[in-house]
Amino acid sequence: MLPSSGNCIPSEEWACGHTRLSGCKYSINWQMMEPGLWVLDLIHKDHVRSNREVHVVLGNEACDLDSMVSALALAYFFAKTTPESNGVFVPVLNIPRSEFPLRTESTFLLKEQHVSESSIIFRDEINLATLHQAGLLSLTLVDHHVLPSGDAALEKAVVEVIDHRPMERERGPPCRVTAELVGSCATLVTERILQSPAQVLDRQTAALLHGTIVLDCVNMAPEAGKVTPKDIYYASLLESRFPDLPLRSVIFEALQNAKFDVSGLTTAQMLRKDLKALSGKEATIALSAIYMDLQAFLHRPGLEDELCAFCQQRSYDALLAMTISFNERNEPFRQVALYSQNAALQAAVCQALEGSRNPTLGLSLLESPYPTICAYSQGNTTASRKKVLPVITDFLREWGQSDPTGVDMQPEATDLCRKTRSEPKGTETCNQEWGGSRKEPAKPHHLGEDLAADDDTLLPPTPMNSLVDECPLDRGLPKLSAEAVFEKFNRIAAARSAEEDSPEKK
Repeated sequence: MLPSSGNCIPSEEWACGHTRLSGCKYSINWQMMEPGLWVLDLIHKDHVRSNREVHVVLGNEACDLDSMVSALALAYFFAKTTPESNGVFVPVLNIPRSEFPLRTESTFLLKEQHVSESSIIFRDEINLATLHQAGLLSLTLVDHHVLPSGDAALEKAVVEVIDHRPMERERGPPCRVTAELVGSCATLVTERILQSPAQVLDRQTAALLHGTIVLDCVNMAPEAGKVTPKDIYYASLLESRFPDLPLRSVIFEALQNAKFDVSGLTTAQMLRKDLKALSGKEATIALSAIYMDLQAFLHRPGLEDELCAFCQQRSYDALLAMTISFNERNEPFRQVALYSQNAALQAAVCQALEGSRNPTLGLSLLESPYPTICAYSQGNTTASRKKVLPVITDFLREWGQSDPTGVDMQPEATDLCRKTRSEPKGTETCNQEWGGSRKEPAKPHHLGEDLAADDDTLLPPTPMNSLVDECPLDRGLPKLSAEAVFEKFNRIAAARSAEEDSPEKK
């Protein structure tokens, strides 16, 4: 059962735009407070003291565009259609506010629709546990249906679930469940809104939902393997209701470009944007996707010092940066760089990558400006980070044993790498600090755990529509896009490889 409430937080701006809600009782001057302080004051003090319910619509920990828009739009719908009472509806993005700039496609769409980020509530700005302990919390989960282990105490507060993934657990009454394998959770939220007798959908909310569906379903291209008839139906319905919505191809290209735009990010933010970490008994290695040319990345001012600080802060022993970019002919190429202050570890990881057969990476050594970084061009453009993860997992399982890599060491490979680099300034200081005290690691993935489902990682899991994790890239993408060129390139390469390996050619 949904709590009865006609209020929404904030009141001057609903949490997904600038439409004023007639049922709201609170007037907040955003310019007078730091983000989040009003939430703590209003909800924790006023609502707990007066025993008024708070209904939170919570997205998943990845907080990709689908999760964000689903939470914002559904909370708006609840606030507009639920009878007036003492409660409020609060859409919450399930990441700290400081992490939001990394969601470049989300920040882009909000700006396009004139939505201020200050009007959005993030997970570090509201204490759900306190509200639940007071018996005042109701939770609706969107774009996920299983709370992470850290939120297990909130399970009894879940009153509704809307998700587009296969259900991992059953939820009985009174929890309302909407679960359907469509391309975007925003499709199910759109269905919920448009099937309501109350016609409350405005153009701004429609634009957010429409752009999200188009991006998640890869511009509705069947060859991408993401779109379903329901996605197409509700995207078309939104377009018919609001004819001035941008063309699908236009909004898809804009959001795709925004997703890969890292021009406004610091080096640390670039590394955190798409990051996974693996931990063995003797070492922890992070793998980060970088959306720019490797040489441009390597020549960022002060890069080595920033890498050193980044790894020290998170107790990473090595960092594998995997870059993705396109050349002037719009052909994709991948490059990799391995950073480590531990020369023996660096050499062993390089050997594991060079010697990998499943997949074969086709690495060619590149010049690097730092002795702590070994750089490569990656010939196998289909070998994404998801395919390299098992290589690092196997390496970590053996590292630290009497024969760390399972094969004889090959020092000449490391020597070749070091001949291409010059000693940078500032390295000595970083090396000295490396031996000092280290912070607790940020709960990386441990061997044997499901990488995509680890609930205890500091950073949220990578959204499934990320280019790095191959969905939907590996299944092919629509024509006239960079990803389509990527798929065509891969097919040609595979065909040539098969032709060269045929008996007739031998």
